Amino acid sequence: MKIILLKDVKNMGKKGDVLEASDGYARNYLFPRKLAQEATQENLHIVNLKKENERRIKLEETEAAQKLADLLRNKDLIIKTKVGENGRLFGAITNKDVAELINKTFNTDFDKKKVLVGTIKLVGSYDVEVKIYPEISTKLKVTVQEG
Repeated sequence: MKIILLKDVKNMGKKGDVLEASDGYARNYLFPRKLAQEATQENLHIVNLKKENERRIKLEETEAAQKLADLLRNKDLIIKTKVGENGRLFGAITNKDVAELINKTFNTDFDKKKVLVGTIKLVGSYDVEVKIYPEISTKLKVTVQEG
């Protein structure tokens, strides 16, 4: 029997896959647990529409992420903070501080987990990598100054 998987099933396939399964396995295990449905023409058409819609949404998200990466690429952001002797900071600059600065400067809603920077404890310039989308990242420069 041809079935369409509604969820990822171990040792069978991923959500949306159309494959062959034995009648008993499909009727007694997959269908009652809502893991699969029978592959009728109507169901196949619905699955194809969903896949096309997901592909289009992912393409739009990728384009938006690429525009943001182009906007951030090679920008120089300045953070002013209290500095003690020998250029050491009171506290430290973390990925949270850099993400807040990006959000404020470029009017975005950026997550701190996507900013890859170590803890900054000295005055100076630092290269920061920003992961915007799984395969899209960019670098920008953060300058820490006394202020």
